[in-house]
Amino acid sequence: MEGIARFACFELWGGNGAVEHPIELPGLQGWIHCIPFGDAPHGGDVHYVSVCSKGQVSRVALADVAGHGAYASSTAERLRKLFQRHTDNWDQSSLMRELNEAFRKDSDEVQLATAVVLGFYIGTGELLFTNAGHLPLLWQHASTGTWEWLEDRTPYAKAIADLPLGLISGTNYVQTAVELNPHDTLIIYTDGITESRDEKGRMLGLEGLLDMVRNLPSGPTQSPEEFGRALSSRLKAFRGGNPQHDDETLVVLQRAAIQQDTGGNGTNVHLVSSNLSS
Repeated sequence: MEGIARFACFELWGGNGAVEHPIELPGLQGWIHCIPFGDAPHGGDVHYVSVCSKGQVSRVALADVAGHGAYASSTAERLRKLFQRHTDNWDQSSLMRELNEAFRKDSDEVQLATAVVLGFYIGTGELLFTNAGHLPLLWQHASTGTWEWLEDRTPYAKAIADLPLGLISGTNYVQTAVELNPHDTLIIYTDGITESRDEKGRMLGLEGLLDMVRNLPSGPTQSPEEFGRALSSRLKAFRGGNPQHDDETLVVLQRAAIQQDTGGNGTNVHLVSSNLSS
């Protein structure tokens, strides 16, 4: 894939293959870095990004599937179909119910370990997130430069008119909304990152990751790609000679300072290329 992958009307991109690339969604800039374990072409980490038909709502999802190879690839395809059906929905509750049901029925074959799903509305800067057992997101507030965990019990949670928030019926998942300010940054990752070990066998862990991002240069002048590459380099330095022991995925998202002109039919840009795209 060359240049930045830009997304517009009804586009869906992602899969479980290796990728390292900047992306643009309406109102968001980002960078996705995925390395399957053992130099395999596909792994158990599955990522998807999509934009609704009017170019107003972007969705980003990351799942950590229990398994690799053909099993994980079949799961990636199942997820693709689910996200494709719900591309136009701002409310994520139906998507999460279907996701839960799909993997409950197929638990004897492939199990979805964890997943996190984000929806971003360019008109207000509101972010919906649902965490299904996944690791907590990291959120940097651009106004203060501080990093913190973004979880469903966040004090920044807000109500959205005509949208039911809270526990999703039929599941244990909570749908939470916060507002992203310009240049606020989010980091989503899989446990291949936090379970990395240094040459003495010490695990990075959640607090180690938090300390790592706090000590990296960040701010409005640094793109998500620059920050993501810097974090990836720090992770490699932390491991030293220790090999990668699991699939590793890192997603960096930043709310753009200036909203893109979405017009009536979405942004006037198109997907460059994809793996497992719709």
